[in-house]
Amino acid sequence: MKLKDTGLTFQDIKDKVDKYMIETYERFDFLAETAKDQYMYDENGTPYLDFYAGIAVNSAGNCNEKVVAAVKDQVEDIMHTFNYPYTIPQALLAEKICTTIGMDKIFYQNSGTEANEAMIKMARKYGVEKYGPKRYNIVTASMGFHGRTFGAMSATGQPDNGCQIGFGPMTDGFTYAEYNNLQAFKDACTEDTIAIMVEPVQGEGGVHPATMEFMRGLREFCDEHEMLLLIDEVQTGWCRTGKVMSFMNYGIKPDIVSMAKALGGGMPIGAICATAEVAKAFTPGSHGTTFGGHPVCCAAALAEVNELLDRDLAGNAAKIGAYFMEQLKTLPHVKEVRGQGLLVGVEFDDTISGVDVKHECLHRHLLITAIGAHIVRMIPPLIINKEDCDKAVAIIREAVEALEK
Repeated sequence: MKLKDTGLTFQDIKDKVDKYMIETYERFDFLAETAKDQYMYDENGTPYLDFYAGIAVNSAGNCNEKVVAAVKDQVEDIMHTFNYPYTIPQALLAEKICTTIGMDKIFYQNSGTEANEAMIKMARKYGVEKYGPKRYNIVTASMGFHGRTFGAMSATGQPDNGCQIGFGPMTDGFTYAEYNNLQAFKDACTEDTIAIMVEPVQGEGGVHPATMEFMRGLREFCDEHEMLLLIDEVQTGWCRTGKVMSFMNYGIKPDIVSMAKALGGGMPIGAICATAEVAKAFTPGSHGTTFGGHPVCCAAALAEVNELLDRDLAGNAAKIGAYFMEQLKTLPHVKEVRGQGLLVGVEFDDTISGVDVKHECLHRHLLITAIGAHIVRMIPPLIINKEDCDKAVAIIREAVEALEK
C-alpha cells in the first residue's frame, strides 16, 4: 500500500497510530513504504541502508523475489487450514530443516517467543515424565533474553528489564548463572535440573558470543548428568553467524533448538527442532497452535531457506562480518566490537549514547538498533557487501563526531 493511494499524509498516519495503537516501541520518524534487498524506502523514495533487517529477519534481502513469489503462489492455493489435514509446504519445509541442521523432529510456532515457550514446555514435560514430578528446573544465563510470554520472560535473566517489571511473580523453575562461566552453570544445577538453556550469542544482552569452552563444556556437562541442552537460535539461526546455525560454530548438537526471525524471510514463523527421544514428550493434546505451520508462512520459509543455502549466505556473513568488525574498530570512542558473522555490536565509551548514535544514523539514512546505554547493534541482510559496510561505517563515524560537538 502506497501513501499516495490513500489520500493521506505521513502526519495523518502518525496521528492515527497515536490515536488508536498501544505503543510499546520508540518509533523512528520515518515511514517505511517499500523495501528491496538491503534498502528501505520512505514515501518519497528516499533510500535508507537497512542494517537491522526487521531485527535479523530479512536475511536474504528485503522482499526477496523468490520468497515473494512463493507467497503469491501459495495464497492462490490455500491460505490457511488447521493442523488436521496434511499440507505440502509444511512437509517439504520440515524435511528441509531437519536434514539441513541434523535434527530429527520439528514443531512449528508463530514467533521466536512461542518457539522458546514450546522448547521450555517440551523440556519440562520430558523431565517430569522420565524422572519424576520435581525434575523441571531450567538454568539460563544472566543477561539472556528469550521472549515476552511468561515462560520465556521468566527464562530471561534480566530482572531489571522492562519486559518483567509490573507483571507479578515470574514462572517458577528457573535459575540464572553468569554467561560464559561454565563453573557457575554447574554450581547452579541441582538434582531437580532438567535442562540448561542459552543463546549462542546474547543479542539483547549486548552481543556477547559464547566461548568454545563454555558451549562444549555445557554439552559435556548435560550429557554427564542426563540433562538437556536447549539452544535459543531465534536471532542467530539460519546463516546469521557464519554457519547455518550458530551451534555449528562450536561442533555440538542441542537436544532442542528454537528458531524464528530469518526462517520466514519476512513472514511470521517460528519452530523448535528436537531429537526423536525428547520430541516424544509432545503427545496429542499436550501442545498446539492454530496458526503454527501456516501454509503461506511455510512456503515463504522454504523459499527463504533455499535462498540462504543456495547463495551460501552463511559464508558471506562470515567473510563480510569479519571485514565489518575490523572497520568498526577504527571508529572514535569505541570500547569494544563484538559479534559473530553479521550479528555485530559496538560498545562505545561512557561519553557516547547508543540511542543517540542510532538517531543520528537515522538522520543520515542508516537504520541500526541500540541496546543498553552505550551499545549499537547491526544485523543487516546477509547479502550486503564491503561497499555497504564502508558506507555504514562512514555514517556511524559522522554520527559519533556529531555527538562530540
